[in-house]
Amino acid sequence: MRHAQVLNALAIIVGIFALTMFAPLAISAYYRDGAEGAYDLAILLALGSALALWLATRRKRRDLTVRDGFLLVTLTWVVLPFFAAFPLYLHIEELSFTDAYFEAASGLTATGATVLSGLDDLPLSINFWRMQLHWVGGMGIIVLAVAILPLLGIGGRQLFRAETPGPMKESALTPRIAETAKGLWTVYVLLTVLCVLALRWCGMDVWDAVMHAFSIMGLGGFSSKDASLGHFNSLPVELVAMGFALLSGINFATHFMALRGRSLRPYLADAELPFYLGALAVSILGITLYLQGFDAYPDFLTALRYVAFHSISLATSLGFATTDYTMWPLFAQLWILFLGSFIACSGSTGGGIKMMRAVILYKQVYRELLRAMHPTAVWPVRLGRRLVPDSVLHAVLAFSFIYMVTIVVLTLVLAASGLPVVTAFSAAVACLNNTGPGLDAVGPAHNYAVLSDFQTWVCTFAMVLGRLEIFTLLVVLMPAFWRK
Repeated sequence: MRHAQVLNALAIIVGIFALTMFAPLAISAYYRDGAEGAYDLAILLALGSALALWLATRRKRRDLTVRDGFLLVTLTWVVLPFFAAFPLYLHIEELSFTDAYFEAASGLTATGATVLSGLDDLPLSINFWRMQLHWVGGMGIIVLAVAILPLLGIGGRQLFRAETPGPMKESALTPRIAETAKGLWTVYVLLTVLCVLALRWCGMDVWDAVMHAFSIMGLGGFSSKDASLGHFNSLPVELVAMGFALLSGINFATHFMALRGRSLRPYLADAELPFYLGALAVSILGITLYLQGFDAYPDFLTALRYVAFHSISLATSLGFATTDYTMWPLFAQLWILFLGSFIACSGSTGGGIKMMRAVILYKQVYRELLRAMHPTAVWPVRLGRRLVPDSVLHAVLAFSFIYMVTIVVLTLVLAASGLPVVTAFSAAVACLNNTGPGLDAVGPAHNYAVLSDFQTWVCTFAMVLGRLEIFTLLVVLMPAFWRK
């Protein structure tokens, strides 16, 4: 029982997660949409499993080590989709458990890839549950749990470091990790409420506004409509979605410090923001001008509307669509697909390698070019006013290498299983970046239902791998991790 303390913490997290099912259960009971039984069974299964595991390990509780943190984070993101899948699996008769687990994992990892069609006809509570998974998973249920685990005698700092995206995880916003987690969730909830109000002001009904706000703030991409956000055909709705997606793509630590200090200075001091906004602006303008050369849209403003929305949507890993962008020239499709690989800031709910790593890589390449011209000169790498230590540089280089290798391996595996190369490559990139829609057969006009069970599990693995930023999961899979 060397890992009993990890299993005890996992039991608590599963128990907390089971409580989130009461929201869709209440909606189902109020509207009598026929899904109540699915939630009843799912809640009983989750709470029963959590209680049994907690009772079996309650005498083994102690503070988590760094190794325990890696294991607990990995187990959480593997186990929670199992329980999250049950309401979907029990209610939707034609859904296999493989597809139900994929859908749940896609929700919790805020990927937004779906195997479901006929979303407009699904019960309200089922759509609410799918999109609530985005909201819970967007910031990370682990961050919520670390605000509670210390109260139960289980330290949370190692857990928080394993979960938090970005290369500089040692920096803390507040002296205590629980206060940090509470602060991040305060900002997250506040922005979600503002997003709901903005969508209501644009004409959405209450439930559509709430559900789509969950997707936007989690940068997930699930919708209650088969046509995604294109169903509403509303420029104000698109502008609100773009605005809050941009906010969600910024480091939530920056939002927290701005809110706490009631000042915009943290945004001005954020070294990622100029690159984040600049890369998006250049991409939007460049793709718009490129499409104008192909007469894809009747005028510049129409082209700008669709390009801006889909560039921001895919770059931040939101994944909403208002048109089938796979009808654009392939170069434009690949451009917006690759944006999702690096645009989102560290500490945001977005996916990819994060803008901070991309900036550090750029500065390192630039330093090597200068060294080639001036071998004896000393050129420190700085991010804003902060000197980037060599340990961070090495970690970023290692991460970038394994990121590229992972995309190649996933693409080859999917292609070997029978998928066309474009579909295989875009599915690998979209799932690893937690973007959702890809190109070709997994583009916005289709979904992932075309995949075989094997391909579905590969993409599920890619989503979890991307959500844990590769290293967390790979560390647990190493034989050395399990040695005493």
